[in-house]
Amino acid sequence: MLKKGSKIYSVFRNKCPRCHDGDFYINPNPFNIKENLKIYEKCSNCGLKYMIEPSFFYGAMYVSYALTVSLSIAIFIICYLLGLDLMKIFIVITISLILLTPFTLRFSRLIYINFFIHYKSKE
Repeated sequence: MLKKGSKIYSVFRNKCPRCHDGDFYINPNPFNIKENLKIYEKCSNCGLKYMIEPSFFYGAMYVSYALTVSLSIAIFIICYLLGLDLMKIFIVITISLILLTPFTLRFSRLIYINFFIHYKSKE
C-alpha cells in the first residue's frame, strides 16, 4: 500500500508524483510556518514542473475542505462515543483542526497534484 508507485506513497513521503524520488516541499517540517507551503520549482530527479499553471494549487482548497470536514466528522463521532457534551466536542474539534492545519495544507496540495500527474517508472 505504501510502496513506490502508489499515490499514497507520494503524499505521505513528500515525493514527486511522477518519479517518487524528488522531494516536493523544500522544508520537510510542516510546523515551520514561514516555509510550510514552499515547494521546489521542479523535481530534482525527473524535472517535472510542480506549478503546472499559474494559481494551480487554488484547487487544493477543495481537497483541504474535504479533509477538514472528514476530520471533523471523525473527531465528532469519537468524542460522541466517549460521552462528551456538544460544547466540549466543539472545543476538541476546533483545537484539533488548528493543530492539524499544517498537515492538511501540505497533504491537500500533494493529493491535488496527484490527481493530475501519474507515476512513471524508469523501466
